[in-house]
Amino acid sequence: MKPVLIVGAGPGLGLSIARRFGRDGHPVALIARNQDRLDGYVASLRGDGITAVAVAADVTDPGRTRAAVTTVTDRLGPIGTLYYGPGAADPTAHPAPIQQTEPHHLDEAIRALVRPALDLTGLVLPGMVERGDGTLLYVTGLGAVVPIPMLGALAPASAALRTYALTLNASLTDTGVYAGTLVIGGLIERGDIHRHAVAAFGADGLPTLDPDELADSAAELAATRSAPERVFNALT
Repeated sequence: MKPVLIVGAGPGLGLSIARRFGRDGHPVALIARNQDRLDGYVASLRGDGITAVAVAADVTDPGRTRAAVTTVTDRLGPIGTLYYGPGAADPTAHPAPIQQTEPHHLDEAIRALVRPALDLTGLVLPGMVERGDGTLLYVTGLGAVVPIPMLGALAPASAALRTYALTLNASLTDTGVYAGTLVIGGLIERGDIHRHAVAAFGADGLPTLDPDELADSAAELAATRSAPERVFNALT
């Protein structure tokens, strides 16, 4: 089984993705900013019999990204699946709404969300194409397909990531490599943003999604390659 690289690993969807692919026999590698949290995730996964490693890195830094991927491949071998699901740097932060969005807000959103996806893809895709097999999964927000003015610059950045994934998928026909996107609208249970929302507003009425169900859908999409995207909308 080829390793699965999980970028933006957190206590919600990232950890559920790791468990889901790990149960299928894939070694998993986690990349996120906080080494202490990563150590806890790795211990938990290994306790379930899953081969797991972790590297702390900020993937908005291309040099650190390259070093992290090199470390992972040195330890586990070539990446078979890239799962790109970066979390918010500050889950309590609120973006300026779209009417107050300025050029620098969009620059920052693209740099935080889209640029790392291209950097990571550039590191793993050539090997996948050479081997004739591989999977690329990108997570983006509902603002990519539904107008949500309060998301501000995150909406066009999310749309850019979605379009990148769909266009990449079209370009990979007959290569054996698949690219897909998960469009997620709602608070992912057990995740950092969900935790802060519950603390601020209480749990009643929050639009939530089960990370284990999302992980099952991601694994099914990767296995069947039946569509280039899945949309999950708990907001309506």
